[in-house]
Amino acid sequence: MQSSLPSSDDSESSETIRYKLRFPRKDQKDTIIYNNRITVSNIPAKAYEYVVNGKSAIEWIIERYQITVHKESGIRNDPNNWAAEVGNPRYVLDLLLNIVNVSMQTVEIVEGLPKVNFE
Repeated sequence: MQSSLPSSDDSESSETIRYKLRFPRKDQKDTIIYNNRITVSNIPAKAYEYVVNGKSAIEWIIERYQITVHKESGIRNDPNNWAAEVGNPRYVLDLLLNIVNVSMQTVEIVEGLPKVNFE
């Protein structure tokens, strides 16, 4: 797995660092576009085998960490704001990278477990 990150001395506008996690295409899940400057690539297909609530953990994170606006109240839920409030603008990126890693490790552990027959 690789991620292309801008160097720490790059000056960016607040709009540039905002993310909208997405796949380049529906059928291309080896790459996740974090924003217009950061891309995570070479994600093994095996990482998607770790499933939580009927979805891969990676897809669950992508779905949950989107900017949304509640139709009735107009309240905007923007994880970018929370990350800025806690002083960690990389929070969602680090979470995504950790989820890919944990997914791979979990699949490997489960595959290594002995087969159990229940009668």
